[in-house]
Amino acid sequence: MRDDYLKSDFTRFQDDIDDYILSHIDPEGDYLHNLYRATNLHMLYSRMASGHLQGRLLKMFVTMIRPKLVLEIGTFSGYSGLCIAEGLDEDAHLHTIEINDEQEDFTLPWFKNSLYADKITMHIGDALEVIPQLDLRFDMAFIDGDKRIYTEYYELVLKYLNPGGYILADNTLWDGHVLEKESHDQQTIGIKAFNDRLAQDTRVEKVILPLRDGLTIIRKK
Repeated sequence: MRDDYLKSDFTRFQDDIDDYILSHIDPEGDYLHNLYRATNLHMLYSRMASGHLQGRLLKMFVTMIRPKLVLEIGTFSGYSGLCIAEGLDEDAHLHTIEINDEQEDFTLPWFKNSLYADKITMHIGDALEVIPQLDLRFDMAFIDGDKRIYTEYYELVLKYLNPGGYILADNTLWDGHVLEKESHDQQTIGIKAFNDRLAQDTRVEKVILPLRDGLTIIRKK
């Protein structure tokens, strides 16, 4: 009973902290707010959308890194893509890949009607197949696709990432399931395998931020 009470108290405290953070950072703006609302109204698994805090962080990273070409794996409703595009220089571009072709009808209009339509190209297909076909060199990548194959995404993206480039990998704490000694869920297994692989990879520098569901920042040496 005592443990349940403490967990409940911590949850309330965390909610208050989250509210405080969101009230003390840059606003997301009406367009993103409306997209997030539409995502929650019309999309299954709406929690997958990046949201206000992570969106502002993505924009900030792009502004700091100033990449010319950015790759995103996992477009979903387009929230993260718009935040990335918001931070891009005038001559920079985002290529975002979504495997679910049914997603295109919802997401593409949000891109086309935004202020950043000319900075975004949306691809429908398997990222493991699309990326080699693009045959581009990227300065930054955001991985937020199928958790079961994060390691495969990572290895392929690293191949097409310029030296000194950055990879941001989302959901790398996976609601704390990474702490489980034995896992049968394939997504949990995939995230844990990715984290373990990354921890031993001397080709990159890396740090995990305990933001939302975990965000790993990776720099190619």
